[in-house]
Amino acid sequence: MGIRHTVMRTGAAVLLFLSAGCSSGGNELRANSSGMVIDMIVKMDHGDYWNTIRMGAEVAAKEYNVNLKFKAPTNENDTDGQIRLMEQSIQEKPDAIILSASDYMALAQVTDRASYAGIPVISMDAEVASTKVKSYIGANNYEAGQQAAERLIQLTGTSAKIGIINFVKGARNADQREEGFSDYAARFPGVKIVETAYCASDEKLAQKQTAEMLRHYPDLDGIVAMNAEASIGVGRAIEEVGSSSRVKVITFDNPPEMLELLQEKKVQAMVVQNAFSNGYLAVVTALRSAQGSSVEERYDTGTKVIDLENMLWPENQKLLFPFVK
Repeated sequence: MGIRHTVMRTGAAVLLFLSAGCSSGGNELRANSSGMVIDMIVKMDHGDYWNTIRMGAEVAAKEYNVNLKFKAPTNENDTDGQIRLMEQSIQEKPDAIILSASDYMALAQVTDRASYAGIPVISMDAEVASTKVKSYIGANNYEAGQQAAERLIQLTGTSAKIGIINFVKGARNADQREEGFSDYAARFPGVKIVETAYCASDEKLAQKQTAEMLRHYPDLDGIVAMNAEASIGVGRAIEEVGSSSRVKVITFDNPPEMLELLQEKKVQAMVVQNAFSNGYLAVVTALRSAQGSSVEERYDTGTKVIDLENMLWPENQKLLFPFVK
């Protein structure tokens, strides 16, 4: 069975979770959460993916009358800056913290300190090496990497040279996506990953790295970009090459630039996360944890491969445009 069949559960946990919020338990949560404070600390203060997460979180905060404080460094590789934001939150003593850790190991100690201070921590999008985390909300990033590899190898064939543009080495989701991709590609002796570059979620750097990769490997068959900013940079570099490029491209997330390139057939498919649900469920989970209710160890919000053939399907339109009714 292909990976795309094993990860088609994007809505399952989400629908169960949301239906629980509509029950009498959800009403009790709403009544008890009034005036509570939740800090959401993510990797970066800009970008389409993070803006969508923030909007999902704000919808939940408004629904449950919660004071949501959104915090993030300017750059995704500013691990020290994220640690300082965590330390600031610990001093301010919110009712809960939602953390998308920019580095799996580096954020562990400060996450432990938050727990020792009596502040429950919910991990979202990217995990952190702390046993004190109450729950993880987000995609299975290893499987997402395998999804990307499966689709790209379908396009390039089983004798191919492939390049990877990843984001931050040490970020759990970046490492897991790369590991999943590499493990799947290793099934095919003729598939060679010729280079892996890390763009620090900088679109311009990703564009430069892609251009250099294309020059260095003129016979490159495929490229995978592992997050939204890497995808935008790769897309711009491919546009510079022109429509004659034979390189197949798989991207992550769905910034507007990628939707255009998908329709122009310069990008063949996108691995799309459920960013809105990540933000929404993280806030609801944080509230439940802050009130002493039990929460699941993991809520897998799923990923889906979207291409030109299926992008107009109603369920995919809801994933691509979660704010359009």
